[in-house]
Amino acid sequence: MANPSLKLVSKSAPPRAPAKAIEPPSEEYLAEPVPLANYDRAIRAAVARASRGIAWPSLVSAWADWYFHLASAPGKQMELVSKAQRKAARLALYALECAHGAAAPCITPLPQDRRFDDPSWQEFPFNLIHQSFLLTQQWVWNATSHVRGVSRHHERMVTFTARQALDVVSPTNFIWTNPEVLQRTMETGGQNLLQGAADWWRDFLAFASGKPRADGAQFRPGHEVAITPGKVVLRNDLIELIQYAPATDTVYAQPVLIIPSPILKYYILDLSPHNSLVKYLVGQGHTVFMLSWRNPDARDRELGVDHYLRLGIGAAIDAASSITAHKLHAVGYCLGGTFLAALAASMAGAGDDRLATLTLLAAEVDFTEAGELSIFIDDSQLAYLEDLTWEQGYLDGKQMAGAFTLLNSNDLIWSRVVRQYLMAEPQKFTDLAAWNIDTTRLPHRMHTEYLRNLYLNNDLASGRMRYDGRALALSDIRAPIFLVGTERDHVAPWKSVYMLNLYADADITFCLTSGGHNVGIVNPPEGEAPHRHYRIATKRSSDRYVDPDQWFARNAPQEGSWWPAWQAWLAERSGERGKPPSMGSRDYVAMENAPGTYVLMK
Repeated sequence: MANPSLKLVSKSAPPRAPAKAIEPPSEEYLAEPVPLANYDRAIRAAVARASRGIAWPSLVSAWADWYFHLASAPGKQMELVSKAQRKAARLALYALECAHGAAAPCITPLPQDRRFDDPSWQEFPFNLIHQSFLLTQQWVWNATSHVRGVSRHHERMVTFTARQALDVVSPTNFIWTNPEVLQRTMETGGQNLLQGAADWWRDFLAFASGKPRADGAQFRPGHEVAITPGKVVLRNDLIELIQYAPATDTVYAQPVLIIPSPILKYYILDLSPHNSLVKYLVGQGHTVFMLSWRNPDARDRELGVDHYLRLGIGAAIDAASSITAHKLHAVGYCLGGTFLAALAASMAGAGDDRLATLTLLAAEVDFTEAGELSIFIDDSQLAYLEDLTWEQGYLDGKQMAGAFTLLNSNDLIWSRVVRQYLMAEPQKFTDLAAWNIDTTRLPHRMHTEYLRNLYLNNDLASGRMRYDGRALALSDIRAPIFLVGTERDHVAPWKSVYMLNLYADADITFCLTSGGHNVGIVNPPEGEAPHRHYRIATKRSSDRYVDPDQWFARNAPQEGSWWPAWQAWLAERSGERGKPPSMGSRDYVAMENAPGTYVLMK
């Protein structure tokens, strides 16, 4: 049931009273004035806070599962001994060949591993050091995977944590085993180490004092980023809706409504002008609306997924369609795309045809193959996360960032340690990096419902998710869909995104772009980076299903950004061009300038 304190307003929302939390205990022992179950929740919340959200019982269970199954598999053990002997022999042969001249490496890093790209790693003794590390890394993967009887989830947890442990002791992280650091030390007479130590101490004190990092201060919303001209035309207790000013004399009849993820601020899609998807679309003659989520606090603990659908996306659709008097092209990014797909299914089931098309950017509707992020999602893990948010009223953005950072620890942790503290190189800060640390919070109820019902139980894909009194079926969606996945996505793996083809009974154009979850989406055609490419193909509703591996093999990469291909797809379905609509309307009066106030909330 919707919270009666949440209502549409045309001016700044008045101060809100804290929402009353009603949490039924999980056990029937309520003799004490305070339910005894709440003591357990408080303890789990404290443990989760100390462990940055990691449920240690889940981790211990995974390693115990692996250990006992490996201990009862002598054949697997002998196989591992044999592999270790062969790898040792290969390394010895490589060392011997190197002593007599150049030799081909006995193992090469994975494509995404750039730690040993510098030519100095091919010089003695660093060639032997990094080759032995890579062989060890490969053997550890052999030891932790394909142990018969270990559950798939536990296997992924074990291989992931083993890789994290190895990354800690990588030769790149130590002065005497990193030739690049040694060379810089000789060039500077050790000044790099002194400067790095000073930088580390400064950052440690800033962290210990709770002082926010100053990184990214040069990228301020409304100044350097999020500066595409526009007006706020709707504000309620959950969202602001921005209508952007036209940049062309004529515009397409049907507007574009963008639903960003509530996990971080909306301006990832309106960064610096050269990186702004909004600016690009406006420049191509589209009327663009952007939803900006308010950053919730402890008073909003009872906001649920239904609020985000009704007062968030639903209210934005009502406003944009009313202002323009046309159907909409709805665009959802990440979790915003998941929520948009759910609401689109509800609208289609109710006969509401205001959505002309759907575009889902790195958004999953089926979480069966959710990638490495699913390592952090099981019943044990959720018990700790739910109790942490139950105590706080929300999940803090910094707590979310920890899990995402671990998924790409080489680039986001250890590479920074080496470059900043050992090499003393100034950190290259970008608009995208500034956005990434501008964290938000998720309300307790919404976060719990999302992870347990959608992520763990897969209710949306299974037809069990209910909204507005009806079960949702993705097969009800008939509007054409443009679906974007990214090749190196740790958050929403492209094969998981692709699975929408199994559910929606519509024409689906799938685009697979190079890059990761963020860089693959922020993909402007101007000033393109080298080796940027995409693959694209359309599946009609009457076509047979093609699995993702076959799809990948059948569609050759095309150089450049995927934005122009998508814009052409939109333009073909956006009607004739004509006079731009007014900024706001009688029912949705234009207020202050973009980016509004909600994006500035900390």
